[in-house]
Amino acid sequence: MIEINIPGRGTLKLEHLVTDVNGTLAIDGQLIEGVAEKIEALKDKLTIHLLTADTHGKQALIDRQLDLTAVRIQPGNEPEQKAGYVRGLGADQVVAIGQGANDAEMLKESALGICVLSKEGAAVETLLSADLLAPDIITALELLEKPLRISATSRK
Repeated sequence: MIEINIPGRGTLKLEHLVTDVNGTLAIDGQLIEGVAEKIEALKDKLTIHLLTADTHGKQALIDRQLDLTAVRIQPGNEPEQKAGYVRGLGADQVVAIGQGANDAEMLKESALGICVLSKEGAAVETLLSADLLAPDIITALELLEKPLRISATSRK
């Protein structure tokens, strides 16, 4: 668990990291350099959940690289599928990371939503649904390693 006291907002008790894969952890179906190490470092603090439509058909390889098994999102109503997954875990215990338009509802639903910029860009609606914006996935994952950064940025 990661506990973050945010002045003016309260205390977050995060148990789960839910993250999109393509565009967020991977580009063109290839894991971004450094992501595997950052995910591994978080596994003792958070249960990691990968959500993907497997756009590039390479999720099996990414699963092996991360030693995780992604949940496949079916075509059609992807935003609701992702948000529903977060609700099923208990949204108040979830930090979600994404950048695509189909990630907006997931970020909005989560206790903490982080939008990342990537080589694919970031959907404006996802940015507006997030609590934080990170310049890249490595920085976003480092925020979870150093939660005082989140507290400093999010205080009201």
